[in-house]
Amino acid sequence: MTIAERHKYILDELNRAGFVSVSELSKSMEVTMVTIRKDLKVLEDKGLLYRSHGSATPVSPYVSDRSVNVKKLEQVEEKNRIAEKALDYLVENEAILIGSGTTVVAFAQAIPKNLPLTVLTAAMNVTLALIDSPEVELVQLGGVVRKSSSSAVGHYAEEMLQNFACSKLFLSVDGVSLEHGLTTSNMMEAHLNAQMIRNVQKTIVLADSKKFGKKGFGKICELEDVDVIITDAGIPDLFQKKLEEKGIEVVIV
Repeated sequence: MTIAERHKYILDELNRAGFVSVSELSKSMEVTMVTIRKDLKVLEDKGLLYRSHGSATPVSPYVSDRSVNVKKLEQVEEKNRIAEKALDYLVENEAILIGSGTTVVAFAQAIPKNLPLTVLTAAMNVTLALIDSPEVELVQLGGVVRKSSSSAVGHYAEEMLQNFACSKLFLSVDGVSLEHGLTTSNMMEAHLNAQMIRNVQKTIVLADSKKFGKKGFGKICELEDVDVIITDAGIPDLFQKKLEEKGIEVVIV
């Protein structure tokens, strides 16, 4: 392959999969990883991609903290389908944890009002979504309120959480990265989410396809700590393959 052919191949793969790795490009084009890294640097200098450790994405993978009022207007149809599918994982009379974020709010809104559940949450908008459900017992975790996420964070919420045992956690995230795992834009929220994962038997992540390849400031956990990811059909093929190789159940709606 010529340099131009390699560059075209890289950009085509990036457009198809939304993510490329140095090692896989090296194998597929039968050139050294040093050559691939040089190619990626040239393409980054031209503004055609964004390099990371051992990989590249079409745009910067880093996400900033944004209000739920902004995020709830994005990927609305996808989030509603993901929320509806997540209902399949509910069992009558179980105690569950629900994190914060627009996708889990959609999930809370979709829970049938006559389904008996106990729900623990730090997210006030999740509580409001379930406040009129007569069969749902609500436990609101307290602490410092993050206005951008309408959620409580901090050591009060974490200490309170340790007094309960739940079967499942339904979690939204800002980023799903093959290298950095699950992340969110706030380190205190990330720490609380990590504590939630340790307190349940099964972690179910509700994430639209735009979250894949993204990274938030605060790391929640490694991908191996996740049991199920429910997403939409826009998930890059490479991500689905890598996640399933790690033993994660990937559900596409």
